[in-house]
Amino acid sequence: MSTAQSVPRRRLGPGGPDVPVLALGSWNTWDRMDFDDAVSLVARAAELDCAFFDVAHYNMGPHAENARTDLIFGRAVREAGLARANWQFCGKLWLWDYPTTGFTQQLETSLERVGVERADMVVVGDYFGDLDVERVVTDVAEQIDAGRFGTWGVNNWRYGDLRAAIDFAREQGLVPPTFAQLKYGLVRRSMAEGRYYAPLFDAGELALQASDVFEGGMLVGNLRPGRKIGADVGGIRERIAASYGEVRHLADAFGASPAQLGIAFCLANPGTANVLVGVSRRSQLEDNVGAIALLDRVGPKALRRAVADLWLDRDVAADGTW
Repeated sequence: MSTAQSVPRRRLGPGGPDVPVLALGSWNTWDRMDFDDAVSLVARAAELDCAFFDVAHYNMGPHAENARTDLIFGRAVREAGLARANWQFCGKLWLWDYPTTGFTQQLETSLERVGVERADMVVVGDYFGDLDVERVVTDVAEQIDAGRFGTWGVNNWRYGDLRAAIDFAREQGLVPPTFAQLKYGLVRRSMAEGRYYAPLFDAGELALQASDVFEGGMLVGNLRPGRKIGADVGGIRERIAASYGEVRHLADAFGASPAQLGIAFCLANPGTANVLVGVSRRSQLEDNVGAIALLDRVGPKALRRAVADLWLDRDVAADGTW
């Protein structure tokens, strides 16, 4: 579906900036397309008012990938001619080798590779084991004071640590996390809609940034992804692949694509600030934007009713414990 509709904006949590409801992720994305196509995609995102790019440096910690996606993106955004004020950059801070590799070192490397002086916001990544929450919050505050970004969120944190981070930041007069980047979509909802995170979203204390909404492409028809994809929390991947037929059927009933249905579902949740998609072609972006018209046409309640039976991880831990 081709569309000239511009993308509306929502607030990325209390005190956070307004962001487009559709945003572009970077994991295994920019290094999977021809460079001219990357430039065209960046330019089209700007035309559609969704020039929000989640771009990380993946070459650190035990999961280092020797990726060039951040370098390629930096070149593409410059080649597309976008002024820095006209696009938003969401970076990442990793906890895998923290504090041995501190936030200053991580950001200096990441910003240099993209070719900018600052990010607009960052996501502090997932972790295993214990977390020194107070140290993380304090170190994040130092980066904000240094002008490297203005607001921050978390990625798949355990609820108890997130609650402690919010409370400690407020007690100390520091900037608390204002959004959470979580795996969320038609089939995987337990963390975002469970009894831990959901009250934070419902109260407006935190905003949701939905990621991996297509489960590595399986929910848009790529049932055997040939690239590395996100973690299969709860071991439901085979069931997810088997659900594609029903996703396709429901999308057809709405006169929409499976991608549009998946994005519209996420946006039907009022707690969702934006949805990260890993598009690698301009035509995919054009199709994805059609999710906005689908949601406007069908309405949030009717859409959620129609896809209620697709929820597959109801029994998976919802507190962020992997």
